[in-house]
This record gives sequence, C-alpha cells and structure tokens, in this order.
Amino acid sequence: MAKMKFFLLYQFHYINKNKTWTEAQQYCREKHTDLATVTNMKDMKRLNNISAGYQSEAWIGLISKPAFTRTWFWSLPGVEFSESETNWNPGEPNDGGNQGSENCVIVNKNLSWIDNSCQTPNHFICYNDKKTWQEAQSYCRENHTDLISGTKQLQDGAVKNVMDSRSDYSHIGLFRDTWRWSDISSFSFRHWNNDFNYPESNSGQCATTVFNDGGRWTNVDCDNKKPFICYEDKVILIKENKTWEDALTYCRDHYHDLVTITNMDDQRWIQEKVKNASTPFVWIGLHYIWSLRFWVWVSDEEVSYENWASPGQMGDCDVSGAMETGGGHKWFKRNDSDLFNFICSKK
Repeated sequence: MAKMKFFLLYQFHYINKNKTWTEAQQYCREKHTDLATVTNMKDMKRLNNISAGYQSEAWIGLISKPAFTRTWFWSLPGVEFSESETNWNPGEPNDGGNQGSENCVIVNKNLSWIDNSCQTPNHFICYNDKKTWQEAQSYCRENHTDLISGTKQLQDGAVKNVMDSRSDYSHIGLFRDTWRWSDISSFSFRHWNNDFNYPESNSGQCATTVFNDGGRWTNVDCDNKKPFICYEDKVILIKENKTWEDALTYCRDHYHDLVTITNMDDQRWIQEKVKNASTPFVWIGLHYIWSLRFWVWVSDEEVSYENWASPGQMGDCDVSGAMETGGGHKWFKRNDSDLFNFICSKK
C-alpha cells in the first residue's frame, strides 16, 4: 500500500494586529490570499488551534451589507440550492407576510417546505427534541453531520417514515441570509453563537470568531479594530488548455503537482475553484495505470475517496481523471490528449 501523504489545500494565519475588517481584508489579500473562509467544523477546530494563547476575537471573511440580496442556502456545505428543485407548500415562502423575518425552513408531514422564524423551536430530523433552528444545526453538526440538506436527502424513504410518525413540523437545513464571503465563494457554512438573532439582524455587519466561546461567531460593526485570520490558498486554477501530461509538467515546474483530492472537504474546496474554469473539465492528478488496472494519484496518495460520475470506473490506455466544471463536479475519465484547464497544488 502506498504511504499516506497529507497536503492541506489551504492554511490559516492568525494576524495579531488590530485592524478594521476592510483593513484586514486588504492585508490578507496583499500578504496571503484573503480573510479566512470557513467551510466546515474541521476548519473551526483549526481556527481554535491557531488561536491558542489569544483570549480575544478575530475577524473572518464574512460580511453582510444592505445591498446584498437575501439568498437561500443549504446548511450542509457543498449542497447548492436550486430554484428548479424546490417543494414549497402553496403560498410559500411568504416571509411572514413580507415582514422579512422568516429565514429558516420547516417541513410538514407531506415534506412540503414552509418558511419560518429561525427562533421558533421545532423538532428536527436528526433528533427527537425541540430546538431553535440554530440550536438544531449545532446539535446535528456536533453529533451527526448536519441538518438534512438537499432535495435528494429529503426524498429518502427514511425521512418520510420519520415524518409520518409526527403531527407537527421539523426544521430542515435550508436558510437564507445576506452574508457573503470575502473571496466570493459560495460556501454556506455558518457557526453563529446561540445568542445571535440568526439570521435576521445581520445587515451592515462583519463576523468575528470568539475564541473563548468555542470559536462561535458574532456580528459586530466592521469599523471596530480587531486581530484577524487570513487564509493562504495552496491550490491554483491554471486557465491554460493543456494535455494531462503537459499539465502535470507545468504544475511540477511552477508549483508542486497536479492536485490530489483525499476527502469530501477537499472536493468541495476544489469545486469552488473549477467554477471559474474556461473548459468543461479540469485535469486533476488522477491517472489510470493500464498495466495494473487501477487508478493512482500522482502524489502516491491512496485512492480512498472517489467522486466518479458513475461507480466502478475502469480506465483505458492513456486516460486520466478530470472534474466537470459544472453540474455536480463529478470525476470523469478523459483521454490524455484532451486540452483542459487544470488545478495545481502549491508547496
């Protein structure tokens, strides 16, 4: 078995200088990549680890402005909301009679969606208790994965069986807000503290992570001066069209290697990058060894995580792995001579 190697696709840097959010954003963009984008609970643990010894709060790259349009998000990172795949109850979403206060979603026994106040206690799918939407999200993330997210999960027969046993409503992982990440990524992950009026009073504010509160976030005026956390991107999209071998050579000459994807979090990070590609696919560091009949990563990492468009992909002579830049960002085998953009990893 190949020796396991682990490469972080991005790194966090705690900057112990007091700056406004805008000043912090400018510093991060000049010195690193941008203010920290937080994609999952693993990221939160990493933030807490680098903050050891600092009993304060720090800016992250989340900002809300009155000009931002409220947008629906699924709580589970990587699941994108689609207006064409909804199941709203007739007359919904009605936003509480246009009061602008119903930003979370519950489902009835028929699994129809109803917008509702995020502060109203309801049952939720992963636990038989009543909590607010924020409390339910926190519980699910700490004890399972997340609140149920996406139409495919909601169509699961087990969910229907759970709802058939209930006479009331349950939270699902659909919410809307006006918050945006500084790097313009679409990650839906939020980690507000339980006292935050989520997400109803969030305009004209910036987010901080509070270290003595487990890293949970609060919103404050962007003109306050605080330390901040930058992230350094360890991957880069090259918008040049090359064969797989030429892409591999380019990455090794200019950066480190073609990118290796070892888990779902890596996949979600790369998905954000490939959205900006100019070709329908991008090369990744996955190659098929015809003589041995199996796929390998150019980094010698074991192919344990897979995201093929169809399971059990068998290769052919002179084929390699590419990720689609749209749709579900699945992996496809493509002829090595095809010309695509590609993703390099940095040292």
